[in-house]
Amino acid sequence: MKKKVLLGICGGIAAYKCCELVRLLKKAGHQVNVVMTQAATDFVSPTTFQALSGEPVLLDTHDAAGGNGMAHINLSRQADVMLIAPASANTLAKIAHGMADNLLTTLVAARTCPLAV
Repeated sequence: MKKKVLLGICGGIAAYKCCELVRLLKKAGHQVNVVMTQAATDFVSPTTFQALSGEPVLLDTHDAAGGNGMAHINLSRQADVMLIAPASANTLAKIAHGMADNLLTTLVAARTCPLAV
């Protein structure tokens, strides 16, 4: 059964491994939307994930701005599952404390789907 997967990628040396994760999810027939933190772009280019996923890569709320100005709500409602890999200590701390200061952490706060970190 095809799932809509929202994949959050944080900055860390393991970010490159998400290329294989996206490839495997796509091979299994899932739709993958990638959200990267700014730090993640220091390790892998958003263009790489756009090519692998076939979807635009989102970096901040302006990238995902919909007509109603609530991109984080729209994206989180469409997802069947949200994955964060790799999860940096910084992002884990933000999630644990309910901080929503970038698109990824805002999506975590707004989501109604399961979250796997």
